[in-house]
Amino acid sequence: MSLIYLTFTLPLLSQQKPSSAIAMVLDAFASYLADLLTQVDTEELGMLIGASDEIDKMGNKLHDLRNFLADADRRKIGDKSIQEWVGQLKRAMHEAADVLDLCHLNVVESGTSHVNIGCFDPLLFCMQNFRGCLIPLLFCMQNPSHAHDISTRIKALNQRLDTIKEQSVAFGFINLGSNEYHSSHMHFSHRGNPSWEMSGDPDRFGVVGEKIEEDTKSLVAQIMQAGNNVNNNIMVFAIVGIGGVGKTTLAQKVFNDKAIQAVIEAGGDHWRAGNTKTTLHQTLKDSLIGHKTLLVMDDVWDHGAWEGVIKVPFNAAASGSRVLITTRDEGVALGMIATRPYHHVNTLAPDEAWLLLKKQVLSSDIDENHINMLKDIGLKIIQKIGGLPLSIKLMGGLLRQREGLHCYWEKVLDDSKWLTAEMPRELSYAVYLSYEDMPSYLRQCFLYYSLLPKCKKFHVAEVVAMWISEGFIHGSLNDLEESGRYYYNELISRNLIEPDKSYFDQSYCSMHDLVRSFAQYMMKDEALIVHNEDINILAKLNSQKFLRLSIEANILQSGEIDWQSMHKQHVRTLISAIHIKMKHGDSLANFSCLRVLHIESTDVATLLESLHQLKHLRYLALINTDISVLPGNIGNMKLLQFLNLCGCTQLVDLPDNIVNLGQLRLLSIPRIRMIPRGFCGLTSMRRLHGFRAHMDGDWCSLEELGPLSQLKLLKVIQLESEWEWEEQVEAMPHLDELLLCNCRLRCVPLGLASNARALKKLIIQDIQHLSYLENFPLIVDLTLLGSPDLERITNFPNLQKLTITDCPKLIYKTRHFQLFCRLWLLRSVAAGQSGSRVGTNFSHMEHVKAYADDEN
Repeated sequence: MSLIYLTFTLPLLSQQKPSSAIAMVLDAFASYLADLLTQVDTEELGMLIGASDEIDKMGNKLHDLRNFLADADRRKIGDKSIQEWVGQLKRAMHEAADVLDLCHLNVVESGTSHVNIGCFDPLLFCMQNFRGCLIPLLFCMQNPSHAHDISTRIKALNQRLDTIKEQSVAFGFINLGSNEYHSSHMHFSHRGNPSWEMSGDPDRFGVVGEKIEEDTKSLVAQIMQAGNNVNNNIMVFAIVGIGGVGKTTLAQKVFNDKAIQAVIEAGGDHWRAGNTKTTLHQTLKDSLIGHKTLLVMDDVWDHGAWEGVIKVPFNAAASGSRVLITTRDEGVALGMIATRPYHHVNTLAPDEAWLLLKKQVLSSDIDENHINMLKDIGLKIIQKIGGLPLSIKLMGGLLRQREGLHCYWEKVLDDSKWLTAEMPRELSYAVYLSYEDMPSYLRQCFLYYSLLPKCKKFHVAEVVAMWISEGFIHGSLNDLEESGRYYYNELISRNLIEPDKSYFDQSYCSMHDLVRSFAQYMMKDEALIVHNEDINILAKLNSQKFLRLSIEANILQSGEIDWQSMHKQHVRTLISAIHIKMKHGDSLANFSCLRVLHIESTDVATLLESLHQLKHLRYLALINTDISVLPGNIGNMKLLQFLNLCGCTQLVDLPDNIVNLGQLRLLSIPRIRMIPRGFCGLTSMRRLHGFRAHMDGDWCSLEELGPLSQLKLLKVIQLESEWEWEEQVEAMPHLDELLLCNCRLRCVPLGLASNARALKKLIIQDIQHLSYLENFPLIVDLTLLGSPDLERITNFPNLQKLTITDCPKLIYKTRHFQLFCRLWLLRSVAAGQSGSRVGTNFSHMEHVKAYADDEN
């Protein structure tokens, strides 16, 4: 039986009343600009631009407006006028940042700065070093070609702030003191970095209770039973229930059930081969023909998805094939002639709901006995939630931040926000309360995550890179990625995003449809998320100005968007996962404010000529595009920090001046012919994917990577012998992850163990002649793929995850196995002795010892 799993996009709440969506609190931004201007020697600057009084006024206005933001943020639901007011303030702040950006860029291009400020967003740098910000500003003013423009823009900004401040009087904002408001939330959020152990317990994300196990068995039995019906011998089964009740979880358990897996004939994510209707038809037909198949259609809103797109190719499947759908609408099941009775998923009973809530709250810092003492108040909270598993998880993520303190649980129960009437019925109060509890720095990251298209998995490094590029990450300039990962882990800890369990390090996460809808609802005034099945795309694009634009393909549609239709949008972020119609002459000139540009699967070669006009761009991802060359002037994009060219198979070489991008923190390239010399100057680099290791000629060699002391991830391809590494790479002390691909090595260089003192993850892929691996004492995660000559691995004392694929000579005879683990895993091992999959993994070993690091 084939297995195919399709997910359908949740429609946005376009018919709901617009929210007041203040969304991103501008406290830090306003503070930064205000403090910058108070540091300026106004007499000196006034002589340069003739605007001394204007600068004083701007500083005062920013200070006053900053104090109102905390109160405005608390009054965001249901007040359209406050929403519009903050939108104006937000755009004024972004205009100020653009001015500083141009000053910084001028300094970088002049080569006169003694501070490497061009590497960072001006917001971030100035928060750390206010005096440092004056260097580019004053230098810029001394340049006559820039002074007039800067002076004009500052005066125009001041006029806008006058209007914004006058409007604020009508709202009667209270000066709550934004710093005080900020610190009250920081108490809960900065207890420490939520490690993968605390937030990533796989058992925590499951649904408890015997009901789901019973439901799974019942549905599997129905699907596997013999018999046909009139629908071309295809039986359709339906799981029906409201959003957040656990339909998808149940469908996944059915999909992964052993009885289903035992009869698989073929399967996989075949729909990813293309996003047009014609391509999907052919791909499905080729995959299904002659196979008994289980097709899971998740979150179906319209039975037309079946009748108009899937049904015809699915008829090629063998007799006895099955379809399982999940839907909120019983009419969808009726329209697909699903077998009655439909399976309705109900809310959890109080005791099961309590067990789920408790599992979310528990951590290594919170004692279970203490949590049990809070059961009475916990059941009252559950009663308000209504027993939805998603809401319980979100509430658990919120209470998890409260450290099990009774007074805070009571505060959540009595919170007046439960009475908010303006929330759309479809949205969960639990996610709203969780959002309200977040500090401002985390809110903006949460909201931004909802822009990411559902049709693609985004690695945590991509997500954090976008956050950095938008100026959301605060903290040490040397540790922006680490701070971003902290934010990411905190969203996991709050259950606002959920890790994909197939990845050990939580590098990929998903966001539940209801959570995504809430986030998009909260930012409707500043972001537009469109799908190519939307019939009013042009109307939306022309109705108002947005700061961010995300375009996602739906696999069931074949429509396209014209590049020209987006030209009126002066956005800071543009994310597209859909084919966009391009014609000769299309350019990026109208998108000069972009910080983030992420485009996939489209012919963008025509845009490259104007790429250099994106002076503010930090993040550029051209994924699976048709480009064959990069523009020769790409080296002039001095603020570019992240460049991802993954899947651009027609790209042959990199231009020589790419080594002038001294602020690059990430570079991901396909297998190209040549990497130019000069990589030793890219000392800001943190992640380098696809480095081709040639040793002679005019090509860059491994030797040039030695100075990249901040490098954390390195993917090397076509390394010919281990001595090349030993001889040419002296030290990479911060290297955390190493990938060796398509190389010829008899052994992995021993110098790695001593030089890369932080190395935790090692991936060996398609390595010829490699016979053994040994003595990597710090490796936690080891992956071996396609190494035909590998025979043994030895001395990996800290190894936690081992993945082996297509290594036929590897002798894996473990006689003695000692496991130190969490209590939940120890229980699984013990249960496995009676036949579970965990237990069978140890069945051939002579001695197995397992210990849980637990007080009991």
